[in-house]
Amino acid sequence: MRFETTVPSPTEPQVLANIPPTSGQRRLARAFLLALLVILLGTAPFAEIRLPEIPAFVPTLAAALFVSDCVTAALLFAQFSLLRQWALLVIASGYLFSALIVIAHALAFPGAFTPTGILGSGIQSAVWLYWFWHAGLPLTIIGYALLKDTGRKADARVTPAAIRWSVAGVLALVIGLFWFVTQHQELLPVTFVDVHPLSLFRRTIGGLVVLTLGGVALWLLRRRQRSLLDQWLVVALCALLLEVLLASVLSAGRYSVAWYAGRFYQLVTAAVVMVVLLAEMMQLYADLASSNTMLQRAVEAQRRERDARLITGDAVAATIAHELKQPLTAMITRSYAGLRWLDRGAPDLDKAMTGFRQIADDGHRAAAVLDRIRASFRPDARVRAPLDVNGLIQEAIALLQDELSSRRIAVRLELQERLLGVMGDRIQLQQVLLNLITNAMEAMATVDDPRVLAVRSEVQGEGGVLVAIADTGNGVQAGDVQRVFNPLYTTKAGGMGMGLSICRSIIEAHEGTLCVVPNAPRGAVFQFVLSAAATTAGLL
Repeated sequence: MRFETTVPSPTEPQVLANIPPTSGQRRLARAFLLALLVILLGTAPFAEIRLPEIPAFVPTLAAALFVSDCVTAALLFAQFSLLRQWALLVIASGYLFSALIVIAHALAFPGAFTPTGILGSGIQSAVWLYWFWHAGLPLTIIGYALLKDTGRKADARVTPAAIRWSVAGVLALVIGLFWFVTQHQELLPVTFVDVHPLSLFRRTIGGLVVLTLGGVALWLLRRRQRSLLDQWLVVALCALLLEVLLASVLSAGRYSVAWYAGRFYQLVTAAVVMVVLLAEMMQLYADLASSNTMLQRAVEAQRRERDARLITGDAVAATIAHELKQPLTAMITRSYAGLRWLDRGAPDLDKAMTGFRQIADDGHRAAAVLDRIRASFRPDARVRAPLDVNGLIQEAIALLQDELSSRRIAVRLELQERLLGVMGDRIQLQQVLLNLITNAMEAMATVDDPRVLAVRSEVQGEGGVLVAIADTGNGVQAGDVQRVFNPLYTTKAGGMGMGLSICRSIIEAHEGTLCVVPNAPRGAVFQFVLSAAATTAGLL
């Protein structure tokens, strides 16, 4: 069996009519044909043996063939509506013709419904309907083979009308043939009688015509065989030709071994394309479902990535706003203070100049904060230098002294004199201290009892430095102990939820830890531990 492989256009849906068969599918088709031939050879020696007559066999078989051919026709009509190839409309009409005329044949078959058939037509009408039936598929395959390579397609707007007209035309043709063979059978040659044998020519004339048509159809189809549909139409056509060979040459009449074997080939002819169509459709649906699943996963991953970018963007913006808020607030406060010192009858220039110098320092600190934020996204740009932790604490307290005084907060420093030296980023660690002290002040804002800020430093464990900032505020709820360090989580009405997250990130970048524990009798203690630098051990 020869195949020419073609690849469907990327703009066309991949269906049975345009996808090439795989090597495994080709082997399966060859094995199927070989099995049909083996069955024929096994049947031939017993072809003339008479078997029990089963009156319900013909109606039952007709019902099965009708359903199978109708399903096949419907699937092929569906493929025509997708690809709009006229060849598919022709072959779909052929299977619809087979589905309808098999019912006409069963109605006319003696013994199926009435002893002499519907309208008393007799066996002669059933035989001619049989030949019309079996000539229909080869004729439509010939039309399919001649049209499939023309490249002509139906307009999408006319495909529904084309299907409707095809169905109506096939129905009219079957009704016309049924009427003609039942009402005017005397005009047709006698090709079968039960009472005496006919000549070989008269017995085989119908079969010879069908075999000739089938041979032409097989030759044309094999020359143009490219798709999976072409392959299985060849199998169906071969099964039909084997059945006709049994019926016209080997059969000894109704209900013989050859007669029953021929009905098996009828089932093969009707079912093989339907089964392949359904199987391929299920596979395509499975592939589509898999593709949809992959697409959904890709969309979900893209959504998560977009959300992550949005969160990252929000976090960066919140980080910048949060870190710059304190120096900008200090600059504004000192600017107003400087203006007040100048807006007097006797301006105090010394205090005004001191305030302006502090404003300049705050501006430099804000610039340094921006640089450190940028550096946090470039790990190779980190700055590490020996640090005096106690000095950093005292600087942070000095920067916030005015605000501490305005809030009536007492400051208690418990700084261990001799600390191990640490290596770190001065600006980043100063921001940690400022954030934690600012949070402590805000936690005590609604407390009427004495407000005390206690800052403690000491050597911790095996070569680390602990810094603790304790307040006498409302404390942290037990359920929020871990969540307070999450990005964008805040318990303050106007908070951004970034301060503690940034603090923890900075401390962890310095190979340290940051946590919160309850204070006694009330409040919270935020404390962090920094690893000491062995090369700078001693008092800084």
